[in-house]
Formats: sequence, structure tokens, C-alpha cells
Amino acid sequence: MNDEHHDSVDGDSIEPDILEVVHDESEEASDELSGPLPDVRTALEAVLLVVDEPVAEVVLAQVLERPTEEVGAMLRELAADYDQQGRGFELRNVSGGWRLYTRESCAPYVERFVRDGQQARITQAALETLAVVAYRQPVSRSRIAGIRGVNVDAVVRTLVSRGLITEVGTEHESGAILYGTTPYFLERLGLDDLDALPPLSDYLPDPYTLDEDDVSTSS
Repeated sequence: MNDEHHDSVDGDSIEPDILEVVHDESEEASDELSGPLPDVRTALEAVLLVVDEPVAEVVLAQVLERPTEEVGAMLRELAADYDQQGRGFELRNVSGGWRLYTRESCAPYVERFVRDGQQARITQAALETLAVVAYRQPVSRSRIAGIRGVNVDAVVRTLVSRGLITEVGTEHESGAILYGTTPYFLERLGLDDLDALPPLSDYLPDPYTLDEDDVSTSS
């Protein structure tokens, strides 16, 4: 009777496959947790940096594997520390969750950065339209459309709003508004004047030799 009980708990009696699975799972867990782990406060800050919407305390507690009450107290402590230190960001509890936000007093600088960044990124269509204006100015929207083969009204408005082109007069025959590049355009390209543009104009058709059927009706 005792011998049978001893055999049932003997390591040699356990299936080899089971031992292998347990060993593999143990190694995997060890790999995930290898190296020194950061403290909970540091880990909490790292998670808050990557969230794109307010996160509930209970969710953060689950991620950190800590009691919700402890994580909630830590969040309030972080928020108070950021305020006391006058950091450029603050931790807010809004819509039932926590998230980092830029501090209101820094808004003018953040807005300037965002606005300049948006102006630096323009679409391929806008680049093509800008090239036509640069090499064929002064030129009307209808002539630009004739060269590009598409309606350019929206793109021209975008370029005007970003200060890259501007109204420079009207066409004598049709009264259409004519557009040209701005000093800001030269500044963004690092040019002293339009003569410094690369010699690409020969690849663009002359807008004033286009057939009327090729020219958009936009003005």
C-alpha cells in the first residue's frame, strides 16, 4: 500500500510531456521578467505616456498588478508632484480616467509647433500645384487646372492659407485672380529669389498656349 502511494508521487512516474510543458512555460515567464523591473511609479508614468485617451484606475491597476486603491493614490501623488514642480504637462482625471495633458500656460508654444508642423507637411497634389505656380506665375486657377488636368480650387485655398502663394493681380482678359509665390515660400525652400529655382520650367506647358478645352472653368 505504501509502495503504491510512493510510486504515485515519484517524479519518474510523471509524464515526460507534462514536465516539458511546465519547463517551457517557466522559461517563457522568466524571459518576460528578466532583468531588473522598474518601480511601480516609474512603470505607471511609462504607461501614461502612451495612452491616447483617459484610462480608468482599475485598468492601470490590472496592468501594474497592484491594488486599485494603491494605484489611485499614486496617480493623485503624481498629479500633485507635476503641479508643484511646474512641469510642462499635467496629469488630469477626466471622463472617468487619467491622462497626461500639456499645461495650459504652454498653449502658445504648443500651438505654434503644431501650426508650423502642419504647414511643413503638404500633399503631393499641393506640391504639384505649388510647382506650377512657382514656375508659371502669375497664373490663374484655371490655367493651373489646365496644366494639372484636375480641379485645383481646394488645393489653391490650402496653399494660400499656409502662406505659400498669394493673390498678385487679375488677368486682363478674363478678370481671373492671378497667383504667385510668397517670401515665405522662398524662406521655406531656402532660396534668395525665384531665379534660384532648379531649371524645371521647360517640363511644364505654357499655360497661355493651352487649348480652351484643356483649361478648367474654375477661376
